Amino acid sequence: MNITHIISTADPINGVYITDPNYRPQIVEGDKANDLTNYSENCATSQIGLDTPVKSPERDLSKTLSNSTDDYSS
Repeated sequence: MNITHIISTADPINGVYITDPNYRPQIVEGDKANDLTNYSENCATSQIGLDTPVKSPERDLSKTLSNSTDDYSS
């Protein structure tokens, strides 16, 4: 079983780079085998992220997170 855990330390709302994510709000999407953790600068930007509707929701997140090239830059 492949386990993919991606951590994003750039606030997805304002683009601020989080240097110490230990005490920052986070949103985790996916399951225990394949997930994505987004850290936010503060609770306000985290809530904006939660309130933003998804235009094209992913049906199977494991396909998104199983990038065989290990290139997560795109």
